[in-house]
Amino acid sequence: MSDGITQLEAMQKTFLISLAVCSLPTFGFGQSVDELATVTVLPGWREEGGTHVTALRIDLAEGWRTYWRAPGDAGIPPAFSFAGSGITSIQPHYPVPEVYETFGMRSIGYEDSVTFPLRLSVPDDGGAIGITGQIQIGVCDDVCIPVTLDFSAMLPPEGAADPAILAALQDRPMTRAEAQVGAVTCAVTPISDGLQVATTITIAPKGTQEIVVIESGDPQVWVSEPQVTRAGSQLTAVVDMVHVSGQPFALDRSGLRFTVLGDGTAVDIRGCTAD
Repeated sequence: MSDGITQLEAMQKTFLISLAVCSLPTFGFGQSVDELATVTVLPGWREEGGTHVTALRIDLAEGWRTYWRAPGDAGIPPAFSFAGSGITSIQPHYPVPEVYETFGMRSIGYEDSVTFPLRLSVPDDGGAIGITGQIQIGVCDDVCIPVTLDFSAMLPPEGAADPAILAALQDRPMTRAEAQVGAVTCAVTPISDGLQVATTITIAPKGTQEIVVIESGDPQVWVSEPQVTRAGSQLTAVVDMVHVSGQPFALDRSGLRFTVLGDGTAVDIRGCTAD
């Protein structure tokens, strides 16, 4: 699949160009990199069993966007890192994103601002937790730039439920059961440099334009933009998957993740069965 490799190389070049742009201190409109995005920690509250619910609110310069978990053709997904008193795991939540078309390329993300709720596993000892960390994001307008934002905060041992965090948690994709999704099957066909995967999802229409995002579960496997068709209750998305090494790879159907986006809604589906 020479076309697929060409697209993959183009994506890698786009990322390198973005890194080069990041070294520029200012842009033609007078904004520095530091003015493009800021991060605020919403302290949140402690749940029973050693889970603390907090959030990072990202505010962007007017007209700028940042990316969702699966960013699209050439985006940069958010990456979180924390250091703190016994934090053992981080579970991020991503609000339902928007889909943007720019210069013939599709990106998936948020404009102006977004709140990412986080569930942190912390010691269940009733004490406050001091945290420091970073979130790495991509921001886009006419150019796309990787930005690293540092933060530091104290998380209270109790705290009250924050309406902003609750709203972001509620703005989530529907589950497979909530959306009444039927069978989800995947037909896998070897191609010259990888695999072609045709996924058929039995699901009611989610809008006039439905977007399907397919994640392989392996960051080393590139996934092409799906070709999506609908026939009645069946939505079909066909993608090519290529390992960055160019070598053959095994595909675990249970590790695939499908998101159906349409008219402000989303459905999150995990895994498929053989066709």
